[in-house]
Amino acid sequence: MAGEFDNTIEKIYLTASGGPFRGKDKNFLSTVKKEQALKHPNWVMGAKITIDSASLMNKGLEVIEAKWLFSLKPSEIDVIVHPQSIIHSIVQFNDGSMKAQMGLPDMKLPIQYALAYPERIHSDFPRFDFMNFPNLSFEKPDMETFQNLSLAFDALNKGGNMPCVLNAANEVVVEAFLKDKVGFLQMSDVIANTMSKINFVAKPSYDDYVACDKETRLIASSLI
Repeated sequence: MAGEFDNTIEKIYLTASGGPFRGKDKNFLSTVKKEQALKHPNWVMGAKITIDSASLMNKGLEVIEAKWLFSLKPSEIDVIVHPQSIIHSIVQFNDGSMKAQMGLPDMKLPIQYALAYPERIHSDFPRFDFMNFPNLSFEKPDMETFQNLSLAFDALNKGGNMPCVLNAANEVVVEAFLKDKVGFLQMSDVIANTMSKINFVAKPSYDDYVACDKETRLIASSLI
């Protein structure tokens, strides 16, 4: 978006690698263990974020973040699966043109840019070579199998305290999954059930968020 702040954004696309279980069905996912979920094909991240990537919750949280960071409507945010993890985001403007941010999948680069923004400082990081990636592919996310992404859009569309519930419940289930207390697919079930049990607050205050976060964690833990 740099240099385009006066231009109208029509849509942004957040790309997801699909994680280690891209293309897998529910039968496969019903038996996966944390050791499998922690083996991300492209990125090296902490355990919590790696599990979120495997379940697509990381992309759901990014959708919610993007809404607030860039003052967008939910309909102006889309997610596409891009297995190579070379294109990291795309902005589409109201004339139909699109700008993509590309680079090798290494968190050092965006962290450095964030620290130096708006300047870009020299680095010795490996450079992208088009010949190493002759084909870039894209797919629709399977939100029926990976329900966390669907739950995130539900929370965003409903608004109020629902994104807070989603986040808190997810933190509880990921910790439980890493301790072998809940199955991979059950994480989505617990989050969905927790969201259905929390009283909806359309315009929460800070205190409402704190109370909601606490109550959510108790309910999610009891469901586990």
